Amino acid sequence: MIKYLLILLFPFCAFGQSLVEEIKALEELGNTYAIQNKWEEAALIFEQLLELDIDNANYHYKYGEALGRNALSNYKIFALFMMNDVKEEFLTAAKLDATHIDSRWALVVYYTELPGIFGGSIRKALAFSNELQILSPVDGYLSKGYVYEYDNETKLAEENYKKAIEVGGSITCFNKLISFYKKNKEAQKAISTIEEANKKLDINNLNYQLGEVSALFNIDLVKGEKGLLKYIENFSSDDEVSMEWALLRLAQIYKHKEDKINSLQWINKALETQPEFKLAHKEKKLILNL
Repeated sequence: MIKYLLILLFPFCAFGQSLVEEIKALEELGNTYAIQNKWEEAALIFEQLLELDIDNANYHYKYGEALGRNALSNYKIFALFMMNDVKEEFLTAAKLDATHIDSRWALVVYYTELPGIFGGSIRKALAFSNELQILSPVDGYLSKGYVYEYDNETKLAEENYKKAIEVGGSITCFNKLISFYKKNKEAQKAISTIEEANKKLDINNLNYQLGEVSALFNIDLVKGEKGLLKYIENFSSDDEVSMEWALLRLAQIYKHKEDKINSLQWINKALETQPEFKLAHKEKKLILNL
């Protein structure tokens, strides 16, 4: 299939199209396959692009990513033995372009998550975090937070996520710290961080997150209720969390408050929105037993 697509793409030169335009079209095809999670097809495309431009850092990075994701999605047990090829592509990209952020992030993840017997190394991961720090301070702090979190160095992880917020202040920075607190069951810190983010960014998804933490940890129920009602009121197709989840969380909050009538009202709305919502069916049984 890929060979036929390439044959179709390359004759365009005969119709006056430049080689640059051909390469651009081929890269767009590879990107499309990546978006669709068709990693084998994407790898073939970026391998072809490397034959045309071996010194292109971005092609090495994208080829490495496609190889790695394809291995993980298809080969499972054997994927670890293929990771060296993936690493080499990322390293080549980093060497070719001293400012290439994505390849350095990929190497941070690679060295952090790969078992030591297969070449994983926290020390090497932090070395690439330091390179990111020079190129982009916010990426440096986020990557260090990620490495330290993975290595169970919770204080260092928290410190770096906080520094990322100070430097960047984006929703991505806030979400990393919020997720960190949720994972470590520090609900009050998570709520405080959500409230801080909401004051600065006013993003509707933060209202959902406030309600979610409140519902999951049975804490600050009034704040959680208000957050979810605001999320539902301002809900749009741009929001990250579907409506039925907001309705479920609101039902859980009323369950914590032992308000059976309101809890049933909201869980029924969740099931009206999504009749096959298994967690909502399970939650309704718990509410009926109040």
